[in-house]
Amino acid sequence: MMKDLSGKVAWVTGAGSGIGEAAALALAGAGAKVMLTGRRREPLDAVADRIGAARQTAAVATGDLTLAGTAATIVEAIRERFGRLDILVNNAGTNIRERRWDQLTPEGIDTVIHGNLSAAFYCTVAALPMMRAQRDGVLIHTASWAGKFIGPVSGASYTAAKHAVVAMSQSLNMEEYKNGIRSTAVLPAEVATPILDSRPVPPSAEDRGRMLQPDDLGDLILYIASRPASVCINEVVISPTWNRMYLG
Repeated sequence: MMKDLSGKVAWVTGAGSGIGEAAALALAGAGAKVMLTGRRREPLDAVADRIGAARQTAAVATGDLTLAGTAATIVEAIRERFGRLDILVNNAGTNIRERRWDQLTPEGIDTVIHGNLSAAFYCTVAALPMMRAQRDGVLIHTASWAGKFIGPVSGASYTAAKHAVVAMSQSLNMEEYKNGIRSTAVLPAEVATPILDSRPVPPSAEDRGRMLQPDDLGDLILYIASRPASVCINEVVISPTWNRMYLG
């Protein structure tokens, strides 16, 4: 049975589509007030409208999380609007088409490292003071199958960034447990989200239909967020039954 999240406040990054959208809808459906963040306002407003139509509460704060000051600005907006922050879903991420070593450029490396790792650090650092003051908080980071298993699909920079996100999450648990703060790295294999369009050869509609779906991750994120304060789920590795990562 899921815990009622009424009275809780969640911040979801990359909330305009895919896993972030599904997580925001799931958390709001359980009663949490949700701050939605992404680069583009239009998709965020669409998610907020869906939440509002269900008589739930959502606010929108756009911003480029790869810029060091953006996260702190959004957290201050959360403080002013809601007065607390209980759940961070660190979901914003990106990849590039030119991801092989013989294609990588400094600009491409920076795009992937900043988009997947630096942004996650900035959001975490910004969120922690309110959580420490509450002596309670849950941090949930969307890592990747590539954050545990090294393979040719995701590219070197994405694989390195997601490995680092997993390490970041574990180090949070080592230091912040004494403040009642819990951190979880979620490592999904292929999920049918728009990031797949950035692959050199995007998967077919048939293949996407056999992958994990965003709602599968939304349900998982809600489960993690609704555990008792005495429970820390350190890491979840999840894949579709038909897992192409096992294929040659």
